[in-house]
Amino acid sequence: MASRLRITGVILIIIGIVALGASGYTYMRTQESADSLQGFSEAQDVNLSYNDEGQLIDRGTVEGAEAIRDLLGNTWRWPIVEGELDPDDPLVDTATEYMFQMATIAYHTLTGTQDVVLTETVEWDGDGDGEVAADAPVYDGGEWDPATSGEDAVFNPGTYQVPVNERYWTQFNRMHPLDGPARSQTWSGTVHGLFAELGVGAVTASLAQVGLGIAAVVLLMGIGFLTAGVLLLWTAMGARKEEEPPAAA
Repeated sequence: MASRLRITGVILIIIGIVALGASGYTYMRTQESADSLQGFSEAQDVNLSYNDEGQLIDRGTVEGAEAIRDLLGNTWRWPIVEGELDPDDPLVDTATEYMFQMATIAYHTLTGTQDVVLTETVEWDGDGDGEVAADAPVYDGGEWDPATSGEDAVFNPGTYQVPVNERYWTQFNRMHPLDGPARSQTWSGTVHGLFAELGVGAVTASLAQVGLGIAAVVLLMGIGFLTAGVLLLWTAMGARKEEEPPAAA
């Protein structure tokens, strides 16, 4: 019995030591990632804006920031951590701050308007029947409603204002003479690049938090195994003494 307890205790101690080593390694690599992200954030030097009362603002207004928060929290369903939005540390270096900055870019992209210039007349077969209706409306520039992209129309040369209307890349009619160019102008390579960059920052920050959590759990497991192994060895020592035959008189 004592021998079995001793062997089990040694095994648990070995497992505990391995777990402690794994915890230390996980913490070290996670901290390296966090330090790298911090360095990147400081090099970028992007800061969120707050007013004198510590409220988030966008372009000088609290209402603008609230609209962005609504996009982030309700539309994108990102779990906003209020503790990561610190007016005393406005540098964008946490997951919530990275995502808020991404939502800021998205909000102004989605609510913007694009100027599209046509240099020649274009007849648009909106209903796809192979011809443009004789009574199709004729446009000479100005504001155009994207909701009419499925209707026949004639677009004369001029400058047209195309509202984005909260549409993402795939929600534009890329074949339309106005909506197609507006899509490329709205969701430009710069916007996509910023999205990718901020997304990497948000994911890295989130994974760093997960890594620290895993390191802590493994550390506790290692301590538990070590404690259990030591206790078993102590118990084995007591059991061995009880098993020893009494000394001859």
